[in-house]
Amino acid sequence: MGIGDKAEELKGKLKAAVGDATDDPRMEAEGRTEEASAKIKQDTESIVDALHDAGSARKGSDDAG
Repeated sequence: MGIGDKAEELKGKLKAAVGDATDDPRMEAEGRTEEASAKIKQDTESIVDALHDAGSARKGSDDAG
């Protein structure tokens, strides 16, 4: 998970909280969208890393046989 993605998620949470506190539904929605986008990026990176690790492990077991 990238630090930038985590920062983007926190920025979205903050923006959503400010929107909620100031009764600004547009800002709140934008913040929630940014937060969700960052979470999707993080999840995608995790999946790619897991697939890469699985591929590396499989390649290692193929080399042993």
